[in-house]
Parts: sequence; structure tokens; C-alpha cells
Amino acid sequence: MTRRTSRDILSGLDAERHLAVLHGDHLPAPAAGWESDPTPLTPRRLVPPFPVDALPSWVGDMVLAVAEFTQTPLDLAGCLALAALSTAAGGKAEVEIRPGWREPCNLYTVVAMPPGSRKSAVFAAMTAPLLEAERQLVEQARPRMVEADLARKIAGKEAERRTIDAANMRDPAARAEALAAAADATMEAEKPVRALPRLVADDVTTEAAASLLAEQHGRLAILSAEGGIFSTLAGRYSGGVPSLEVFLKGHAGDLLRVDRKGRPAEHVSSPALTLGLALQPEVLTDIARMPGFRGRGLLARILYSLPENTVGRRQVGAPAVPAPTDRTYASRLSRLVLLLADHEQPQRLRLSHDADRQVLDLERHLEPRLAPHADLAHMTDWASKLNGAIARLAGLLFLADILPTGWGEPVPARHVEAAARLGHYFLGQALAVFDQMGADPVVDDARAVLDWISRGERTLFTRRDAFSGLSRARFRKVADLDPALQLLHDHAFIRLGIPAAPTGGRPASPAWEVHPRAAEAAQTAEVPP
Repeated sequence: MTRRTSRDILSGLDAERHLAVLHGDHLPAPAAGWESDPTPLTPRRLVPPFPVDALPSWVGDMVLAVAEFTQTPLDLAGCLALAALSTAAGGKAEVEIRPGWREPCNLYTVVAMPPGSRKSAVFAAMTAPLLEAERQLVEQARPRMVEADLARKIAGKEAERRTIDAANMRDPAARAEALAAAADATMEAEKPVRALPRLVADDVTTEAAASLLAEQHGRLAILSAEGGIFSTLAGRYSGGVPSLEVFLKGHAGDLLRVDRKGRPAEHVSSPALTLGLALQPEVLTDIARMPGFRGRGLLARILYSLPENTVGRRQVGAPAVPAPTDRTYASRLSRLVLLLADHEQPQRLRLSHDADRQVLDLERHLEPRLAPHADLAHMTDWASKLNGAIARLAGLLFLADILPTGWGEPVPARHVEAAARLGHYFLGQALAVFDQMGADPVVDDARAVLDWISRGERTLFTRRDAFSGLSRARFRKVADLDPALQLLHDHAFIRLGIPAAPTGGRPASPAWEVHPRAAEAAQTAEVPP
């Protein structure tokens, strides 16, 4: 297959532009009367590239080939490949890092890309083997389901016959015996027939997702090239009341019990839900503001990716995915699904001694960064789950690499190392995404003030003007504006004007001058890195 050269990779990262910015080349001169132009409110993060070589070769080759053919970033196919592995192994395996700490092998991945990015084509290529495996599972299960259904019907007839016999018997002992036989037959007739296997769902309600998880013994993947599921979770079908329980417990593997009026209770002891979505970047900002999404921990469970947009720089007539690469990926992924499907209980994967030591090193390195005022303090909810996510990734990489042989072996250090590189990638991406979400409340407030300035095309304003024009839900008192105004001042979006000459009365409220390029800089700062 055709592999990307180093020049292709650097071009895809737009390296020349980034270097020019770092060195200050081709930057416009500051506006007249101002010492400098505004700087972004959040750092312009040069996020790490997707480490495709951390994947098993049969997965990595497919990611490279699909990205080349569709002219999309490696991130999209790479994240969907991880979601596909999670679909195969979710609910069928768990990693025991050490006694008392286990992680199920299922992931929530979300890739944010603009419209026209060929998300659907990549989705089809990376998930097609899952649908084929689902078809094979259905074919295997159908004869057993027919037999089970016939057995239920026969048991029902037998229960009716035994009941009639018992009713006609005069001897108490014989009647009791006949009633016991009728009860046994009735219980046999009421045994539920196992539903047809289902691996993948798309646009489902939370109620339907809970039912599918129960039918499929706790295993389901929601894979979609859209982000409509978040509107559903926010309460689109429940009067605006968020419904997050299924997705919170489906990630953690906690007991899920759903009681509904007029229907039997649905009980899933260890749910394993997989989420693989590709959506538009604006949705990330929207979900950050949806009630409960962050406070209850849903956003902290997601591995994000915000790739560089390649639209406008794509090669026309790129080579198709080589047939051997496609066949190998399809056969290996389908086989992984089918091999694991027979396991009723999750298989426990244990770490080797060296792998456990690597995880301890990761924990020691991460912990200080979660402290107040450290670099991850604003997203400790997400970052505190990073090592757990790395353990899950290590389990998936191990299963993809060793099955069908080596099932009983411990997870070696090399898979933890590869998973840690993926974790480093997702950490860099999460930092960029949380910047865009407005995770820092002062930055979010400053953006609100900037938006008010830009909409009104203001060149001068007072603190009282801003307070009158902005939402009381955000700024309850005039003093609440001060941190946002100070941040805008520090980033050269505004500066204090020359105080008015005293008139003998009450001093005038100090006025803020707006940088001539403030609106332009604010728009540039909103562009994803």
C-alpha cells in the first residue's frame, strides 16, 4: 500500500504555518497606538498526531489506507478503529490492574469534524466488519431460537393439559402431583426466548438503549456519524429532563436496573456500552452547557479528538484501500467478535509485572498535575480517569494482537506503553476540547464579554455599560465582571482609557478602550486548533 512520507505528514499538520507563527514570521504590525495585537484567551495548542503505530499492524494498516483513500486525518479512522475494537470486546473482557481495580474494555470516543469531511465514508469502512459479524451471529443463533420457541409452545400446551388433569382429579395426592407438574411446565413455557444478537445501534433513545443492553446481556455499541444522541440524553424525548443513567453506568459497568410501569424490570449486572461518534465541533460547545453533562461525569468519560480540517487540501484521485489490507482487517475484526461472543462472563486480563510497574509510573506522573493550580486542575474530572482509560486501551490492544492464541497470558508492558502513547494523544486532544468548551469559567466569561463587544461594534465602554448589556444569569453583580475584564486587558483586547478631567462631582466610571482588531482576534481564537 502507499504510505505517507514525512513531507505528507508535515503538510497534513500544516507545520510550515505553525512554525511561522512560532517564529513570528508574516505577522501584521500592531494597530496604531497599541503595543501589541490581542492574544488568544486560551493557548493555541499544537495537539499531538494520532499514534497509528501504537495499533496492532492489521489495524494500523487499515487506518493508514482509509485515511489515504478518503483524504481524512488519521485521527478519524484511528478513533473509529478503537471504537470497533471496543464493540468486539466490550462486555467480554476486563483488565485487572491490581486487586480491587478493574476496568472493562469498552470506550466512549468522539471525533469532532466539520461538515463535508467524509465522516460517513470512514465510518462505513471501519465498521463494516462489525455488521458482517453481527449477521453471522444472527445466522448462528436463529436455529437455537426456533428450537427454544417451539419448546416454549410445547411446554405451554403441556401446562394446559396438566392443569385440566389436576382439576378433574379427586384424589388430593394425585391432584397435588399434577399441579406441581403443571407449575413446572408453566415456568418452562414462560422462559424468555433470547433476542437475536445485536452489536450496533445508531439513533436510539435512552429507554431503547437500556432495553437493548438487557436483551444483549449488557453489551451494545452506539456508532453514528452524527451527534444526535446527545440531544436525546439532554431530554429531547423526556420534556427537557436529562437522562444520563444508562450512559454513566454503561461506561463504568455499574449495576443498571430500569423499572417501568406496565413492563418487567430490566436488570443488567455489568453493562458495557461502547460509544463511537463523529460530530460537528459546535456540538462540543453545546454539550458542555447541557445540564448535568459535566456535573454528573458524562463528559469525563469521553476520549475526544479534534483533528485538523483537511478540506481544501485533499488530494484528488487518492488510491483505494488495497484489497489485502481490507480483507485482513475485516477477517481479523470479525473473528475477534465471534471468538469473544461465546463468553458469557467477562474474561479477566491481568498485567505482567513490568506492565503493572508502568501503570504505577503513569499514576505517579499524573497525580501532581491534578493539584489546584496545576496544568490539569481545570479538568480533573477527565484527567483523573486517564490511567483507567489507558488500562482499557491496553486490554483492547492486547486482545487485538494475541487472539486466538495467548488468551491466558498476562498483558505485557509493550501494550501498556502503546496504550500510554494513545493516552498522551487523547490528553492533548482533551485539553484543546476543554478549551473550546469553556472549561475555565473566567475564560468563558471573558468570551461572553468579547461577544457583547463584537455584536455592538463597540470601541469604548464602561463597566456599567457591560453590566447593563450582559446576562444577569452570568454576572449577578457589577464586581463579577472584574476577572473577565482583567483577563481581556491582560490579553490586550481592551485597555483602560484616559480618565476624564475632574468636574468637582462624582468621578466618572472608568472607560475601557477596545482594540481595533479585537473582533477579528476573537473569531480567530474560536477556530479549533
